[in-house]
Amino acid sequence: MIPEFLISFDTEKLTSEDIDFLVVGGGIAGLTAAMKLKKFRTAVLYKNGLSETCTFNAQGGIASAISGKDSVEKHREDTLKTGCGIADPESVDVLVREGVDRIRELISSGLVFDRNKAGYHFTREGGHACRRILHIEGDSTGMGIAKFLYKKASSQKNIKIVHSYFLIDLISRGNKIAGALVYDENKKKFLVIRAKAFIIATGGAGNIFQETTNPAAITGDGIAAAYRCGAELADLEFFQFHPTTFYQAGAPRFLISESVRGEGGILRNSRGERFMSGYHPSGELAPRDIVTRAIIDQMKQTGSNCVYLDMKGMKFDLKKRFPTIYNFCRDYGINLKKDLVPVRPAAHYFMGGIKTDLWGKTRLENLYACGEAACTGVHGANRLASNSLLEGLVFGERTGRKALEMSGCRLTAIKKKYVFPQKTEILIDREDLKRSVRSLMWRNAGIEREGAVLQNTTDKLLDWTKYAFLKEFSDRTGFETLNMLIVSTLIVKAAYMRKESRGTHFRKDYPEQDDRNWKKHIIVARKKIFTA
Repeated sequence: MIPEFLISFDTEKLTSEDIDFLVVGGGIAGLTAAMKLKKFRTAVLYKNGLSETCTFNAQGGIASAISGKDSVEKHREDTLKTGCGIADPESVDVLVREGVDRIRELISSGLVFDRNKAGYHFTREGGHACRRILHIEGDSTGMGIAKFLYKKASSQKNIKIVHSYFLIDLISRGNKIAGALVYDENKKKFLVIRAKAFIIATGGAGNIFQETTNPAAITGDGIAAAYRCGAELADLEFFQFHPTTFYQAGAPRFLISESVRGEGGILRNSRGERFMSGYHPSGELAPRDIVTRAIIDQMKQTGSNCVYLDMKGMKFDLKKRFPTIYNFCRDYGINLKKDLVPVRPAAHYFMGGIKTDLWGKTRLENLYACGEAACTGVHGANRLASNSLLEGLVFGERTGRKALEMSGCRLTAIKKKYVFPQKTEILIDREDLKRSVRSLMWRNAGIEREGAVLQNTTDKLLDWTKYAFLKEFSDRTGFETLNMLIVSTLIVKAAYMRKESRGTHFRKDYPEQDDRNWKKHIIVARKKIFTA
């Protein structure tokens, strides 16, 4: 399906290290999994650092039915409804039921969520029937959870946390993962790590799109590595776009949390008109895919490159409730109490990923995945707001627990691996190629899609992939570029195959949801793509 991505190396000539467990990625899922493995030699690898994880940058909150006015049944119903018919009921049941226990464990171990006089302060976001979202310091929930878990993991003598380690590839022996080839950017050298189990928690792939809320390091590395070794990927056509990211020339695409709309924020078009009631009964609190497409429609109708978020009518202290958002907008000359905030959609969350069971296991022996890198079936075609941190917490814990069962197994021997890359002296500007991929994916495989355009996009991505392989390289930029090309191509192929519109996947040539033919999942593996 895609040209092989392998590099030439001889494991006998590389520095190697033997441990019990390797966790690649240290957001909420990776750190939670690592804590379950704290009695054994466990390494957590960061591509950059904690602040470059999606967890750290998550604002709104974490959903959990711990309020006396809520129930796991209601949370389950909202999650399944938002998933547009293909969220897995068993996975969702695990999420909402065990999520309550995981949240209470965090609280009992010292994590502090925002409170008011009545107890915990719950906010509401799109798709939720009631207020059930906990938050920390207003709009710094991810940061608070990430710092809390990082501190706990760092205090464990058997957990080794390292930064600036980049996963190049997984090393397989038949159907078993035997090792990981990583690049130490500080020492500028390659390293082979052998372990009894490998957990991919590298996040999604937001940076394959021009407009994204994700940190720059999120380029689909773990997903691409698992695919190359033969793991199955699922639901790749479903990529969620967040409706409201700050849009101003020269400014970063900063997320304006859905909690702002949950607390009464209003969307207006460039004419100052409120418009969401014309698209959905829940107005600004409709599911994200509906709000996103409504904004795009309004931008087309008005000839504008954004819409506006109106927070002027809110009767509480905006600086106290949303300090991060308040300060960011202030730096760009916008006073939330007086001004409208320019916003537009951006790529935010990948529902697809490495296919796992309810315990994080993949079809490959010794390989696990959790968090946004995994596809557990929880989200279906559209993610319910603030379920992502909960998924990382619940399935991170389950993945660590299941990997713990491997603690008694032996390490697998790694033999030499021979490949024969082509060599050429042609110049390839990989940063320019990255920009081209992002632009192409944003235009042709973003919020609105069409069959003929998707087919042309696949052809172009495959052409780029062919010549990107012509030159040997040993830097992170080169590997990231190839990972982006691989993940992008697979997303486009899945999007072309699904001839309907469902959740975040919208086909202009097939605008209706087709349960008769497409109430199923698309699975991608090396050299095959099928439905199940």
